[in-house]
Formats: sequence, structure tokens, C-alpha cells
Amino acid sequence: MSDELISILVLVVVFVIATTRSINMGALSFAAAFGVGELVADFDADHIFAGFPGDLFVVLVGVTYLFALARANGTTDWLVHASIRLVRGRVALIPWVMFAISGALTAIGAVSPAAVAIVAPLALSFAARYRISPLLMGAMVVHGAQGGGFSPISIYGSIVNGIVEREKLPGNEVTLFLASLVVNLVIAAVVFVVCGGLKLPRSAVAAEEEAGAAEAESRLSPARIATLVALVALVVAVLAFDLDAGLTSITLAVVLSVFWPDHGKRAVNEVTWPTVLLICGVLTYVGVLDEMGTIDYAGRAVSDIGVPLLAALLLCYIGAIVSAFASSVGIMGALIPLAVPFLAQGDIGAVGMISALAVSATVVDVSPFSTNGALVLANAPDVDRDRFFRQLMIYGGIMVVAVPPVVWLTMVVPGLG
Repeated sequence: MSDELISILVLVVVFVIATTRSINMGALSFAAAFGVGELVADFDADHIFAGFPGDLFVVLVGVTYLFALARANGTTDWLVHASIRLVRGRVALIPWVMFAISGALTAIGAVSPAAVAIVAPLALSFAARYRISPLLMGAMVVHGAQGGGFSPISIYGSIVNGIVEREKLPGNEVTLFLASLVVNLVIAAVVFVVCGGLKLPRSAVAAEEEAGAAEAESRLSPARIATLVALVALVVAVLAFDLDAGLTSITLAVVLSVFWPDHGKRAVNEVTWPTVLLICGVLTYVGVLDEMGTIDYAGRAVSDIGVPLLAALLLCYIGAIVSAFASSVGIMGALIPLAVPFLAQGDIGAVGMISALAVSATVVDVSPFSTNGALVLANAPDVDRDRFFRQLMIYGGIMVVAVPPVVWLTMVVPGLG
């Protein structure tokens, strides 16, 4: 058995054990990374640790720390009330407002995880207050971010269009953008209906009474004013100055904790450490797979298939499966060049194939193992986190199974491009 197949089999075993036994999947994945890395791939510890997602670790800790402070001093409650006033009490509109904000942020240049890091904590706090499904709210935020993620001036759009130009393939920036926007909009509408969006109260008055909100929540204290300034500073730092969202969040949280240490102490305890362990462990193992060449191995095997349409479908599936655990842009950067040989034959339209790959590799970012899904999981207050993790994993699995054949049928088979 080849090293690549062994590494895939170990990943399956990790999932089975984590599902059947009460063991954190991240801890299992660290053990698997050590075992496969040392015994199969002959990696040393430094090589194994190279796959540790340090940037994601800081983002998860920093964002949850800052917004735990905001919850501790009542700022998120104040923002929820302000949101209700903004939409004139129509609670059912809030998920769509969050979808639109996330999409606008990525469309004008924000990296998708940065947009989700900004919007998800507020959106999920609102969901907790008004008894909206956290899965619904989290999905609306992530799909909104991915919907705007391929505009011609966005980060994702610029990267993919750059790859297309480098590979000398025909491309269409508008088609790529609209493909992602329409698919994510349709999925968001389906999720909204399935998860009870049509049953949300049309007036916030009844919901407000059910929540028993105190009048004091509508007042601004010095701590809340300072936290609002910090949140604005986070948005400006990330969008205008391209600073790291995690490091910026931690810095702002530390500054607030200096002035209000009681809030800071409570906030540190509310950082979702089990989620951090889970995500970082799984991604460290995926990093070992990448270094071993397992992902390239699978991609090459598919590209060697003699039937172009079948190869196109399988590449979309590989993009979806791997991207659920790894960098979406990184996967697209690897898969688009693999598609070049059969795109050059003229049997497959390049524009449709690239659009299908882009959508397949990003729509699955609701998975709790992706950065966006992890941010949703980590920032959901007052939820059974294990249950919510399973919901996100099942939802991400549905996206992995259902979306590739749909985009293949609508974009690749007709020969767009």
C-alpha cells in the first residue's frame, strides 16, 4: 500500500473513532499527524509542525476573546437592539442583512475569513437572543461572504483570474463572480426556508418581550463605548490597512482588559479552547497530507482519466472535499493547472470549468474544519457546541456531496467558455 493511501486510511480511522468515542478529533488528529509523519513519511517534528495553522489559531482565539469581552460588558446586546431598530423590528430580515454585509465586505476586497470574523459574532449573538437557528445565521454569513468573494476586485477573484491568465486559459471575470453569487444566494434561500426563516417573528416587540430584555441594555456605558470603538477599529484595520484580524483582535481585547480587568478575566475563560484544539489538530494533519503529496496524488489520478467530463466532475469533488479541510484558494491553485491538459483539448469549456471549480471549492467553507465554519462554531453563544459542531459537519457534508454535480451540470456540461 502506498504512503498516500495509508494517510487517507488513517484520516478515515480518525473520523470513525471521533464519531464513536468521546474524544476530541483535534487531539486524535495531532496523534495521527505524529504517527503518519514520523513512521510513514519520515518527517521530523519541525516538518510536522509546519502544517500547524498558526494564523487560524490566532484568529480563533483573538476574535472569540474580543467578542467575549463585548458580550461580558453588554456591547453585543446593545448592537442587537440597534440592529432591530435599523430594520424597524423585522427580525426575519436580519439574516439577509448579515448575508448582504458579508457579501459586500468580500466584494470590495476583504478576505472571506476576515469578513466572517467581523460579522459572525454579532450575527450569532443576535441569533441567540431571538431564538434563530445558529445554523441558519452562520450559513447566511458564510454564504454571503462567498457570494461576494469572486468579484473582479475581490481577493479570491483576483487570485483565480491571475491563475487563469498565468495558465493562458480563456476567462470571464463577470461569469465567475455571478456563478458564485447566484449559487450562494440560492443555497442561502433554501437554508432560510428549511431552518425556519419564514417562521421568524415579523415584529421584534414580541421577541423582545420573550427575551425579557432589560431597559439598561439600551444604554451606553464607558466600557460599551470603548468596545464599540474597538470593533470599528478592527474593521478599519482589516479592510483599510490589511492587518491580521487575529492579532488585531487580541491587541484590542488586551487594551480593553487593562481598563476593565473583570471583563477581561471572564472573556479569556469564554474562548472556545476545545474548538481551537479541534480545528488546529485536523488542519495540522491535513498539512502533513499536503506535504506527503497525498492531495497531488489524488488530483493526478483524476486528471489521467480519459473521459474529460468525468474528470471534470471528479476534480470538482476533490476541490470540495479537500477545501472543507484546507485553504480554498490553495486548492484552486492546485486543481486549475491539473485541469489544463483536458481543457486544452477543447472538449470542456474553460470558463464553465473554472467557475465550477471555484464554487465547489468555496461553498463548502461552512464546514467546521474550514476557517469560516470554525469562526461560526467558535463564536456561537449559548449553544450545545458538540451538537452545533455535528450540525455544521453534516451541513458541510451535504454541500460537498450536492454542489459539485449541480455546478458540473449547469456550468461544465453546457460547455460555458
